[in-house]
Amino acid sequence: MEASGEHPYVPTDLKLPGFVPCFLSQAAILLVYGVSSLLVVSLVWLLSGRSPKKSQTDRWLMCWWAFTGLTHMVLEGYFAFSPEFYKDKTGFYLAEVWKEYSKGDSRYAARDAGVVAVEGLTAVLEGPASLLAVFAIATGKSYSYILQFAISLGQLYGTAVYFITSYLEGDNFAASSYYYYVYYIAMNASWVVIPTLIAIRCWKKICAAFQVQGQKKAKVR
Repeated sequence: MEASGEHPYVPTDLKLPGFVPCFLSQAAILLVYGVSSLLVVSLVWLLSGRSPKKSQTDRWLMCWWAFTGLTHMVLEGYFAFSPEFYKDKTGFYLAEVWKEYSKGDSRYAARDAGVVAVEGLTAVLEGPASLLAVFAIATGKSYSYILQFAISLGQLYGTAVYFITSYLEGDNFAASSYYYYVYYIAMNASWVVIPTLIAIRCWKKICAAFQVQGQKKAKVR
């Protein structure tokens, strides 16, 4: 496929010299991502089931942290360190993902500084931390709740910056309302809802632990 400057993104005058259209269809891209995610979640769920002490909530949390950690490191990591993904002529899957997603937010193809910064930090910091959370839950580490709380706040902060910067810049980066709601809104909703629920749960657990500790100290006195 020949490279050209023409692209399907908004604004239409966005300069992307050497742009190469997607080789894979939307269905193929989403299918690969869906199947890969399902395999990761299924594997973690099965492995976590070997420990009778782990509640279903802990097992679901391990699945979430494994899924989100790999998403941050693999998908977002590729974007952060591949500034010319839109020129890819090989049909490499990760490049195809971002060519397609850019239809919902062209700031990715345009290499918007704010987006690159948020995605880069997410990939480098939150990705490994999420996998550490899987280990912490599995082994019952004392820092498990604090770690999950910190990562969740980081995800919420990053998502807030992502949406707010788009709004301040006019919120006109989607090729159509379909891509706006499916890609930009729906695909990012999980990183608002789930981190919020986890942060609330961890906050309660941490407060309860400090309350118990305070009661023990009062008894000693």
